[in-house]
Amino acid sequence: MTNWRAIFGHDSPYDPQVDGIETAIDTGRKGGYTVIEGACGTGKTMIALTAGIDLVRDPDTDYERVLVLTSVKQQLRQFEADLETINANLPADWDPVSGLTLVGKADVCPYNREGAAGIDDGNVYDRCETLRDRTRDLTGEGGDTTAKNLAARARSQQIGLADSGSQATSTFLETAGEPTPYPPDLPEYGEGGPVGAETEYCPFYAQYLADLPDDEDGAVAEAVPYDFTDAGMVTPEDLVARSVTHGTCPHSVMGAALGEVEVVIGNYYHAFDPRTVGSFTGTLLDDSTFVVCDEAHMLEPRVRDLVSEGVADATLRDAETELSRVIQPIKFEREGRQAEGGSKTADADLVRGELKESDVSFEELNRTLEFVRDLRAELDRRVTASLDRNYRGWQSNLTDLNDEEIPLRDPAEPVEDELSEWASEAGYGDADWVRAETVGAVVARILNEAEDEDRTRAAPAVGRVLGEWYRQDHTDYFREIELERTWDDTEPAGSWRRAYNARLALHNCVPSDAIGDRLGMFGGGILMSATLEPMDAFTEVTGLQYLEREDDRPVVERRYGLHFPAENRESFAVAAPKFTYDNRGQPDADNQTRSHYANAIAKIARLPGNVLVGMPSYAEAEWAAGVLEQRVDKSVLRDAASDDETTQSLKADFFAGEGKVLVTSLRGTLTEGVDYSGDRLAAAVVCGVPIVNTSSPRTKAVRRAYDDTFGDGFTYALTIPAVRKARQAIGRVIRSPDDVGVRVLLDERYARDSWDSVRPYLPADGEFQPVSPDMLDVGLERFRSRLSSQ
Repeated sequence: MTNWRAIFGHDSPYDPQVDGIETAIDTGRKGGYTVIEGACGTGKTMIALTAGIDLVRDPDTDYERVLVLTSVKQQLRQFEADLETINANLPADWDPVSGLTLVGKADVCPYNREGAAGIDDGNVYDRCETLRDRTRDLTGEGGDTTAKNLAARARSQQIGLADSGSQATSTFLETAGEPTPYPPDLPEYGEGGPVGAETEYCPFYAQYLADLPDDEDGAVAEAVPYDFTDAGMVTPEDLVARSVTHGTCPHSVMGAALGEVEVVIGNYYHAFDPRTVGSFTGTLLDDSTFVVCDEAHMLEPRVRDLVSEGVADATLRDAETELSRVIQPIKFEREGRQAEGGSKTADADLVRGELKESDVSFEELNRTLEFVRDLRAELDRRVTASLDRNYRGWQSNLTDLNDEEIPLRDPAEPVEDELSEWASEAGYGDADWVRAETVGAVVARILNEAEDEDRTRAAPAVGRVLGEWYRQDHTDYFREIELERTWDDTEPAGSWRRAYNARLALHNCVPSDAIGDRLGMFGGGILMSATLEPMDAFTEVTGLQYLEREDDRPVVERRYGLHFPAENRESFAVAAPKFTYDNRGQPDADNQTRSHYANAIAKIARLPGNVLVGMPSYAEAEWAAGVLEQRVDKSVLRDAASDDETTQSLKADFFAGEGKVLVTSLRGTLTEGVDYSGDRLAAAVVCGVPIVNTSSPRTKAVRRAYDDTFGDGFTYALTIPAVRKARQAIGRVIRSPDDVGVRVLLDERYARDSWDSVRPYLPADGEFQPVSPDMLDVGLERFRSRLSSQ
């Protein structure tokens, strides 16, 4: 057994950290899970890393690594920083703890990072796969050269350019502050290449292949150009720098190092997305891994999205085109004619060969094409009919359309969906749904081989969704057509496709089985967040209760409240009228409820320093910002649904200079995972309980599915997640022992016991004392007096 205090990165742990670490270690040895709700400042990151590393380095356990999963980039950086702190304070005779952060190809590809060789975020994945295939073709069995020779040729091209005195093109490609051994343009292999006289290849990948061991029993980790035992925490930037100076592929090195390091830091999709797990991180999913799920209150909605499926109208169109292109050579050959552009005999031979090898018939290709074509026509019919019902004269008013959901069954009745019924009536049976996936894979293989370009094709994606559409049940899964507003001038005037992206969506309503099954694959772990209460509901919806009951794996709960000085904060649950649509009406309404809230948020916004106002939606945020602009002598910043760059700019404006008011939606990105420590935030107010739109068909389906699974769909699927959103926003205020601030929950459901009260879902520490609206003035004045006396 190791001494966890030697691993812990600081001199003296808090009492909650001692309890949390020792609980997690003991539970982890028994193959169980520790569930921690810990307020900001608990030190949850250090708890998780210390316990996990102790178990990994304990020779009496089977753990080989810690896998950290988080949905927030800031938290990912925190784990990196805490691991570096641990390494800086380990005993002198200990090896540093090796760590690695997982990111996508776009973040580490040297060409993409520097915008070189025509590679960018839009094509990096397809270009990477094509270049890798070409490099393997050149160097594999029957290839014309070796990987070592390809890498050497690329280096010699650069040296040759330098020797020739060419100033324009003799520079080395540089990235991550390091020069690479190669030019900025992709090298080419000369005559004899399998795809023509000149074959582009990736020199970084060639060097990686050259570094792989010759014998099959050799460890892939031998291709990693650094020593794990003294590397410590390797961030993505470190990984790129270490790799490119050696001339090797950073993404391939990442995959090779994956099973060797002691701490792997990634996103939820690295463990829960079926495609990512299947292609990259599957080796981590076993009982030798101790998993840490950070921000675990987001586990349920994130996994629900990851295990749901969908296919866009444009993808159906592209799949139809791909199927036609594969069918055409044989069809024309049988008809004794040629396609435009010359003979297709060679293509016909290729198609026949692939069909024979894959056991897919030419008739199946035609049948799948008919199915996809008819499916797209049915989609068009249903979208048109829905718009005719809801938007009279919509063809001449396309800019007035809104996002829409078109349910394919009554959300409250789990019966067969209308699209499946249509298919059956149209003569399409089980085989047409199920075989579409195999047919799609064959189509992609034929086209990629014909074009010598390993592009992402539409047919496999369509086939996968059709297969899942057929296989999944109608209680846990809900099927609908989603219409997302967009604009495409290339579509005909008056066409709904000019105004909408349409998507066939297969939503997983209850992801507890997917979460529980995946957690069951690990040896044990920790799930932690500042907002998990009520714990029994959390362990139910994540499948942990099933693991405990059926697999006899312990699930231990721990709760740690704020341990910062209580005199530094004021916390109120104000009994204002319920901020529901029935009470407040539209944002332009003038009524008593809106008057109450306008007065309250103005009082809070006038406090010295920065104030965060969280509203149930962006529309309500716009209303609140308008009220404050008229009543408060401060800059008022309004957040809106926008891209990340705009949001980051808004956040920077809020932090800079004099005190301001930032008004946002509680369903946006500024109320979770954002660091408002120090003087960045003096007060936060949450208006209402941010329950999602209950009239949405998808929400109704989720509620019904939760009714069937847990007995109270409204509470489990809507109320509890909404309270967690509110608590996350309020939690931005007090982030350290020196922070001083006010936290206000504004709605009588937080303050009073009633049939729809949410007070039972707040922590039982009594922090948020219920007050009447007029008593809010007293509390705020008390806070002002405290500030002035400091």
